[in-house]
Amino acid sequence: MSYDGRHHRVTIGECERDLPVFEVAPGVKIAIFNMLGDTEIVETAAAMLSQDVPENADVILAPEVKAVPLGHALSVATGLPLVIVRKIRKPYMVNCLETEVVSITTGQPQTLFIDGKDLALIRGKRALLVDDVVSTGSTLKGLRALIERGGGHIAGEMAVFTEGDPGAWEGIAALGNLPIFTD
Repeated sequence: MSYDGRHHRVTIGECERDLPVFEVAPGVKIAIFNMLGDTEIVETAAAMLSQDVPENADVILAPEVKAVPLGHALSVATGLPLVIVRKIRKPYMVNCLETEVVSITTGQPQTLFIDGKDLALIRGKRALLVDDVVSTGSTLKGLRALIERGGGHIAGEMAVFTEGDPGAWEGIAALGNLPIFTD
């Protein structure tokens, strides 16, 4: 990944941020949204997204790392339990569900894990899948597979931003769309 000094401005509620634009593949650049440590953005995004949480949702699923604060804030706002989907299996995690995905930010295969202790929160439940940015849909596809294997159902999907063609993400509640730059 390389940074060329450009920024892309986004607005979430009253918050404006300039996102750095990085090349992620030859001739393909994206604006990197990183909400870690930006409490104002996390709280604002969670407050806005909480208005679109499906009434039938029983649990929130969020992949680590950047979506964790958003998932936490949505859990607080809605009272729904939160399951963190891990990208590294820790020794204390037993009876895990797992699936493999490829992330646009790493370009490498990653395994997603739901700890066995969290399976009761998804079995027979309706899960709201939450992410910071939906770029390729790979992480959401992995989350869907985990929910299915765990005996749950999808209540809805949401993100702060989708990326690329907005028409590709019609079923996802999002606060905005980030362009893909090809120059």
